[in-house]
Amino acid sequence: MDPKHKRPAEWPDLDAEDMLRRLTKAGVDFVVIGGIAMLLHGSARLTRDLDILFAADDGNLQALGGVLVALEAKLREVTEDIPFVPDARTLRNVQLLTLDTTGGWLDVHRQIEGAPRYDILRRNAERMDLGDFSVLVASPDDMIAMKLAAGRPVDLIDVEELEAIKRLRRKTRRR
Repeated sequence: MDPKHKRPAEWPDLDAEDMLRRLTKAGVDFVVIGGIAMLLHGSARLTRDLDILFAADDGNLQALGGVLVALEAKLREVTEDIPFVPDARTLRNVQLLTLDTTGGWLDVHRQIEGAPRYDILRRNAERMDLGDFSVLVASPDDMIAMKLAAGRPVDLIDVEELEAIKRLRRKTRRR
């Protein structure tokens, strides 16, 4: 099944807007990446999760951990009863956590292949208004670098779409 056209029944409901609002309200320093970033850049792509890349300073790790507790985050696809405490120590020592939350699937990345250092990713990011709050979204160029590094077929399709979005933006700016 092509995930760009139909949402499989096994995908959980996703309330990315609520999760983003909670992260923003808590003062978490993060940049949106992945499928939601694609949507915010204008793609028609479907996604099953929210991906964020976060700053790894102590205060931010505590704020992020608080939001994860409020979202009742649990490790996704772990069948054993393993305790998960999203505190600063845990968050500092992971590259990626794939979580099941009350708002749907949330993937939190400390680092990701193809992405620049966090401070550069953040500086390159675009601030996007979501109504009563705004978020930083990875730039198309940084998204392309991450998608090329991942190299999955869906990522390569996303690269083509991001390149088309960049061309449309250039054309619109020339007018």
